[in-house]
Amino acid sequence: MEYNELYQATLAMLKERGVDLDEIAELVLDLQKPYLPKLTLEDARDSVDAVLEKREVQNAILTGIYLDIASEKGDVDEPLQSLLLTDDPLYGVDEILALSIVNIYGSIGLTNFGYLDKEKPGVIDKINKEKGGKVNTFLDDLICAIAASSASRIAHRARDGEFDRD
Repeated sequence: MEYNELYQATLAMLKERGVDLDEIAELVLDLQKPYLPKLTLEDARDSVDAVLEKREVQNAILTGIYLDIASEKGDVDEPLQSLLLTDDPLYGVDEILALSIVNIYGSIGLTNFGYLDKEKPGVIDKINKEKGGKVNTFLDDLICAIAASSASRIAHRARDGEFDRD
């Protein structure tokens, strides 16, 4: 698959699963605004887009969402099926897959991820609570990872003088 096809497939799959990238950008803005008061939603959205352009990120997103969908359809064998359907708290593979995204941006990404995964603000809470036959075991953690990585990307760029801190 060509890079652009993979990127477009990733965006389409996120949209199909009810993920609005502007809602992720809002999380990024909330994380970074205390440190960069002049940061805009557009800056945050640009960072979300930059993170989503990375092939490693696309691969993780497509894999996680595929597993959620397969579980919804009952296409996963037991005992994994039950673990995914209930988002079992001791099943940590969903976090591990998401951390493959976070690791691209260093240790600040890890702390951002932990905060978002624990607090579940905004779209993360919405996706996490979505029922009606939907399985989002991987998706909520992937959203945390995208937001955490995007915020980390901004922090690194700010350190390099690319954003005005005042």
